[in-house]
Amino acid sequence: MTTFLDLGVQKSYIKALKELNIKTPTEIQQTVIPILLESKTDLIGLAQTGTGKTAAFGLPVLHAIDTNKAEVQALIIAPTRELVQQIQKQLFKFTKYNTTKIFAEGVYGGEKIDKQIKALNRTTHIVVATPGRLLDLVERGAVDISNVETLVLDEADEMLSMGFKEDLNKILKYNTNKRNTWLFSATMPEEIKRIIKTYMSPDAMRVEVNKNALVNENISHHYIHTGLKDKLNMIIRILDKRQDQRGIIFCRTKAGTKNLAQQLQHEGFAVAALEGDMQQKERDKVMRAFKNESLQILISTDVSARGIDVNNLAFVLHHQLPEQLEYYTHRSGRTARAGKTGQSIALIIPGEMQKVIDIQKALGITFKEMTL
Repeated sequence: MTTFLDLGVQKSYIKALKELNIKTPTEIQQTVIPILLESKTDLIGLAQTGTGKTAAFGLPVLHAIDTNKAEVQALIIAPTRELVQQIQKQLFKFTKYNTTKIFAEGVYGGEKIDKQIKALNRTTHIVVATPGRLLDLVERGAVDISNVETLVLDEADEMLSMGFKEDLNKILKYNTNKRNTWLFSATMPEEIKRIIKTYMSPDAMRVEVNKNALVNENISHHYIHTGLKDKLNMIIRILDKRQDQRGIIFCRTKAGTKNLAQQLQHEGFAVAALEGDMQQKERDKVMRAFKNESLQILISTDVSARGIDVNNLAFVLHHQLPEQLEYYTHRSGRTARAGKTGQSIALIIPGEMQKVIDIQKALGITFKEMTL
């Protein structure tokens, strides 16, 4: 059995990991940590969310920081505010037993920029950021990324699908000669390949985690035949059976999301909607309630659910299957995290069976019919 000590992780970090109940390295951690600790290299990691990526790149980033230098030495870029906050929090927890302080600052849109500029004036070794806000800060001269030695792109495909292509290209153009770039992505669309070709070394290490599993194998996939008019009743019956479980219901539109949330609230369920028109404050409030379990169900559009990482979600329910295949992967991947199992349940109306067949074929998974 491989331990973090075997991988070369310092004892102070191992102590902190133990406290976080991280005792055995995951597949990606076992593969990536020793490479990144021992050599200066570019790295391309093909990995889903929930595989333990944060520690896989976070621990090597921390090991490489020279606390005698009060400058930004590492940059971690992620698609959403939630993910940035989560990564920053993890790094902070990992360093609990360090003898010298490593300072990581999180910056993202939706918060006053002046407050973030002030925070960056203090000693900062690592900046965790969303692309748009980072670029804004760099262009204002509020953060100097010229001494960055490690640049991590986390969930690179999500960043592109959220429209951050231009921002990323501008950021990647900075200080290319003295840094290593580590890119993590669940899928490899053409755009990502272009970034790899343009900004990364041809000798970059490539790592693929359980490559046949485009979708986490701890998820079981189901469909339920229903009619358009019966969808609400069907959802009520599904939720009635799962009163002690938490999950996310996906809708295709903002209006559909709001509408379903109101109908289910009316039926007495502890649900809330997460959609694009919300103020960041509102969104944070909903996410807090969901994380502390006062909300049982989150109803969301595909884009609004980006970067949500909540453990112990038992199921994902598709009010309608998504138009795009990779959205199915992103949606279903919200359940069965950190080694747990979960269900992905799709409501199918007449004429939609072909979609199920297409998804099965493309993703190499099998749907089972579920009857209530």
